Amino acid sequence: MNLGRVSSAALMLSGIAGVVIPDRVAENLGLSAVSSRGVAETRAGLGGTYAALGAWGLTSRHREAQAAVGATWLGAAAARVLALVLDNPETDATYWAYLAAEVGLGALALRAAAKRGG
Repeated sequence: MNLGRVSSAALMLSGIAGVVIPDRVAENLGLSAVSSRGVAETRAGLGGTYAALGAWGLTSRHREAQAAVGATWLGAAAARVLALVLDNPETDATYWAYLAAEVGLGALALRAAAKRGG
């Protein structure tokens, strides 16, 4: 099994959720989409972007696709760690679960990209 595809599928599915149920995605992330514009931005930014990148990583045979998916997950993880210092967010179990998932899925995608070689 190509674990990079698992990482890509997870990113794609999280994006699809953002497109289909943006209100619930925003709520689960502690975001407030208080206007139709806010819902549209959640749908586009957390939905369409991740769905497209995940789908590319899932269907592509190019290592760059896996690397992009991995960099996206790890970028989210890095920003989440930085937020601990800058924002002092309330950290419940989901915050740490998201961080663990971001690191794990990012590492899987980068490992898959490295295995494909140049």
